[in-house]
Amino acid sequence: MSEPTIPAFTYEDSPTEPGWKSWAFRDPTRFNGFLEPLLVKVEGDIARVRMTPLHQHSNMRDNMHGGALLGFMDVALFAAARGLGALQAGGAVTLDLSAQFIGGGQIGAPIEARVELLRETKRMLFLRGLIVQEGQPTIASFTGTLRKSSPPAGLA
Repeated sequence: MSEPTIPAFTYEDSPTEPGWKSWAFRDPTRFNGFLEPLLVKVEGDIARVRMTPLHQHSNMRDNMHGGALLGFMDVALFAAARGLGALQAGGAVTLDLSAQFIGGGQIGAPIEARVELLRETKRMLFLRGLIVQEGQPTIASFTGTLRKSSPPAGLA
């Protein structure tokens, strides 16, 4: 019998934000560590994924850098899919991410991806979301497609 594998991510109640879950990669040296800490809260059909942009996420205009926003969108797809119950500890890959930048995100104030699952098939997840920040107009909209990993042999 093989040893149980430890999930790559933690998903547990946030010790500082009641009603929110902390979603984190166990290895902080990976890309996700650049965006963490991330919080997830599900409200009906919408998963809210929150981060606070720091100076390292800024551009020369002191707004959130577009590349950091794209990275956040991508990671938010996975965090939202986990929160909505479409992904568990298993992996998935991004097949498509389309983004429309609408405004600038302020550094130092929490930013949220509000994501909904449009459709789930046996192997695919289709999601869309908005990036918002309190007191600001919508920052961006996005859609993405995730492909779920194949189940281990014998479990399909």
